[in-house]
Amino acid sequence: SMACDHRTIDGATGAQFLQTLKTYIENPVLMLA
Repeated sequence: SMACDHRTIDGATGAQFLQTLKTYIENPVLMLA
């Protein structure tokens, strides 16, 4: 879960960031590419 100020960050952008972060946490080798 993440809290963000919707005046500066759109909810969809926050959700995309969390999805990307989840992918990297689950597959850290992807960060090397």
